[in-house]
Amino acid sequence: MQSSLSLSFSPTSSATTISRSHHSFPLSTATKPLNLRFCGLRREALGLGFSTSLNRNLHQQQLPRSQYSAVVSAARSDNGSTSGSSFDYDLLIIGAGVGGHGAALHAVEKGLKTAIVEGDVVGGTCVNRGCVPSKALLAVSGRMRELKSDHHLKSLGLHVSSAGYDRQGVADHANNLASKIRSNLTNSLKAIGVDILTGFGTVVGPQKVKIGSSDNIVTAKDIIIATGSVPFVPKGVEVDGKTVITSDHALKLESVPEWIAIVGSGYIGLEFSDVYTALGSEVTFVEALDQLMPGFDPEISKLAQRVLVNPRNIDYHTGVFASKITPARDGKPVLIELIDAKTKEPKDTLEVDAALIATGRAPFTEGLGLENVDVATQRGFIPVDERMRVIDANGKLVPHLYCIGDANGKMMLAHAASAQGISVVEQVTGRDHVLNHLSIPAACFTHPEISMVGLTEPQAREKGEKEGFEVSVAKTSFKANTKALAENEGEGLAKLIYRPDNGEILGVHIFGLHAADLIHEASNAIALGTRIQDLKLAVHAHPTLSEVLDELFKSAKVKEHASIPGLPKYYAPSGGRDEHIQNPVKEGNCMRESTTGLIMDIQRILLVLIDFFLYIFFFW
Repeated sequence: MQSSLSLSFSPTSSATTISRSHHSFPLSTATKPLNLRFCGLRREALGLGFSTSLNRNLHQQQLPRSQYSAVVSAARSDNGSTSGSSFDYDLLIIGAGVGGHGAALHAVEKGLKTAIVEGDVVGGTCVNRGCVPSKALLAVSGRMRELKSDHHLKSLGLHVSSAGYDRQGVADHANNLASKIRSNLTNSLKAIGVDILTGFGTVVGPQKVKIGSSDNIVTAKDIIIATGSVPFVPKGVEVDGKTVITSDHALKLESVPEWIAIVGSGYIGLEFSDVYTALGSEVTFVEALDQLMPGFDPEISKLAQRVLVNPRNIDYHTGVFASKITPARDGKPVLIELIDAKTKEPKDTLEVDAALIATGRAPFTEGLGLENVDVATQRGFIPVDERMRVIDANGKLVPHLYCIGDANGKMMLAHAASAQGISVVEQVTGRDHVLNHLSIPAACFTHPEISMVGLTEPQAREKGEKEGFEVSVAKTSFKANTKALAENEGEGLAKLIYRPDNGEILGVHIFGLHAADLIHEASNAIALGTRIQDLKLAVHAHPTLSEVLDELFKSAKVKEHASIPGLPKYYAPSGGRDEHIQNPVKEGNCMRESTTGLIMDIQRILLVLIDFFLYIFFFW
């Protein structure tokens, strides 16, 4: 097996060098990170904790103390904390949403003097106008849906009288939850010594930020922009906050209209359709593309439409744009003019009680003073490299300036922003780290839920054609899961997209009960590079929903002698023996098992020793 040890740091004017005897290795991320490859080095073999990934520090590589100190000091002189610094802070974060909060917590843990700038309220979109209050509403819709389903309750032997709800009580539940989480985040920042600077942050020069409209300028060794996003409203749409609303307004639940049009059938639109239909509204989707839920895997979209749309009080128009939306006024309803998405010809006019604009989100980057550091946004997004370092108008890196979360557009999810922030902190404290965005899961909290990680099947097949590998698909149904049947929630599907030649997971998509919780096993497997051969041997508690994934991995048909590229044949991907050696009793020869096992152990020890001496040769 070939492992890659990468040693690289934030760019400096001169490359740092590790040297020993006549061997020297320059370290710089101004060029491609240095990769030292060792054949078959396995950390579990010696138990020494050698790292084979980009996100481990040099101390874990067991460098001599003098070399380790020199390298980290050199890195921190450019991107990290230094004692006696002339800056006000080691790290200044503009934006106190989930991304900024996660970065601040990690920065303090790493010993950085940290401040966070917030022009609105702590928690950002996620806590105040997104993830948190929407989940409160969805919790209500889920219970209402269950209480109103006579068939479901009778199948469990339950009898419940007519269910109802108090609109203001539901709205208060969402608002109170947001307030509680916002307070928790604020208190956690204060408790660990993070300074919260109130005011809009504007970059006025390298390592300088002005707070608010005053002349208060704060300096920092490194700056992270984490300003998030706002609802995107297309041209021709007039938002009045009452009858034509965005998700920001909808979360306040000031009314439950009898008939509401939802423009856009992505995550936001789909979740609100779940809420409104559970509370008694009729919903009409307006989707510009030719199918509903275009961002999901096509097979999952088809099943989700059959369960989440067709049986409910929902109709839809696909392949059309809402070219003009006029709020209700003077006793007239909301008017929505539809045009064909391809020909732009008028197609229809809808008259509804309300319209929710769920066409996505736009980065909140105006007024940040980016022109002062020669940065030009692209469709509003701040350009960054794979390490979240900001790129200027000339394609060069802006020293000490990073951007995370929705503002950079890489993946507009709250937990992605937090992961990016932690990655940046790793870098400014002397450890190179590149976040694998394909390992970040996403979820839609409908009833049932939808979750996904990695590539869709069309994306995977396109990648396979370009790179010359085969793509296979495995599926399991929730109808075969004991726990799901006990809950009378057997409607669901789990789908695995993988490479049969080496067992690499390319994507996992789940539609069913608690799908948002189940996806993380697959997400972590992708992040850690775990192959299906390993996962087939994992143990899951019975009876649990996790067995849906257990059966999914076991059903995958990985080739008998599949191996990870660079892995010797006598290494099984799990670190044990090949399948034909694992169970030699099938051949009726127990002696062969013992002899073969001894030979394998000797070979493994010899390879580890060779790796170890190569390691010493390179670094001493």
